[in-house]
Amino acid sequence: MATQRAQKLDIGAAARHAEEVGLDGVWHGDHLSIGVPVLDCTIALAVAAAATERVRIGTSVYVPALRPLTWAAKQVASLQHVSDGRLILGVGSGGGPGQWAAAGIPFGERGARTDTALRVLPELLAGKRVALPDIPEPIEIELAPSVPVPPVLVGNHSAPARRRAAELADGWFPSLIPPAQVAAGLAEITELAAQYQRPAPTVTIGATGVLGTGTDLPTRAEIAAGISQNYGKSIEETLPIPITGSIEQAAERIAAYRDAGAHRLVVGIAGGDWRRQCELLAQVRSALS
Repeated sequence: MATQRAQKLDIGAAARHAEEVGLDGVWHGDHLSIGVPVLDCTIALAVAAAATERVRIGTSVYVPALRPLTWAAKQVASLQHVSDGRLILGVGSGGGPGQWAAAGIPFGERGARTDTALRVLPELLAGKRVALPDIPEPIEIELAPSVPVPPVLVGNHSAPARRRAAELADGWFPSLIPPAQVAAGLAEITELAAQYQRPAPTVTIGATGVLGTGTDLPTRAEIAAGISQNYGKSIEETLPIPITGSIEQAAERIAAYRDAGAHRLVVGIAGGDWRRQCELLAQVRSALS
């Protein structure tokens, strides 16, 4: 959002540019109140979907537990419908206590509500008649139009998130972790999925960085320091995370995630001209093909 405002780049134009240069998807986060301006996730992605034809439309990540479950399902179904089946549904339960208080949801209930959403959302999206759980007067409801259930990815690197990915989702979507942690997490999730008699989830990585060189671009150390401050990690932990440098250097870093088992990388651009950064990312994608 900050980059978009500073560079006067509207969502439709940004999504079209990402598609035109050859990227595979456009993604948007989901926050209610975090102290900075942020759009509603489903509305922003509906605009992106209307402006494009090919790219996948991804939530990174949608927080269904902040909403009544049927309303969350209606939002997701509508986005899947208007994007003509291009949605990838990243799901999480994050955000600080203040965000949950603003939604009128007890912070301690977020995990159980997320589990319920992951179990019930696919049935609601598919148009099945569902007995809604955890409401004062249980009723059955059927939403229309029904839509193909999108791939569901569970965000975060926590133990509960890994369990949810193995038991209830199609993929795991951790962010800002090094390849070694990806490999270890995937091994754990694959074993858990087997216990649930489910296939091993795919892996999508949330990353950040800036490509190229120039005094106007943030350095790896500066990006790492921001991650350290925002996520309470040491600078030693965060310094290896930003993807920076030349096309070749970025491709080498991303290949390490691929070798660790990742199928997809979602990159938050940390600086520079947004359009140019998309073009450089597309070149990295071609180098990895």
